[in-house]
Amino acid sequence: MTTSTGRCLCGGVTFTAAPKGGMHACHCATCRRLSGGVLFSVDCGDSVRVTGEVATFASSEWAVRQFCPACGTGLFWRSNDGAVTMVSAQAFDDPTAFALEDEFCIESKPATYALAGDRPRLTTDELYARFAPSGA
Repeated sequence: MTTSTGRCLCGGVTFTAAPKGGMHACHCATCRRLSGGVLFSVDCGDSVRVTGEVATFASSEWAVRQFCPACGTGLFWRSNDGAVTMVSAQAFDDPTAFALEDEFCIESKPATYALAGDRPRLTTDELYARFAPSGA
């Protein structure tokens, strides 16, 4: 298992993680508001190990978002059961290691930008059908 390292802007939070593949681009309103644009993240499952304190915000019924309380860098989207942690791709020390695999919540993408290339583009319903825990 290959591990990668990363950190927040101020360095108060560092992490190691074992990425499961490439980047995912999310266009949902929550991710766009959080990141100021499309949010690029990498699925690291339950492999993320954090040094430093993170602040946690319950952003939905089935997941939290975690960030550095000192500098505000958004770092993780974590399922409540801890099985899935999506790490902000730009928080990795080498974000160029990740190719863009797919896009989520494509119907929420504003008309003001488009990502080049041919890849799977999932609607919110398709994303939830694939990843949401039963009953969510």
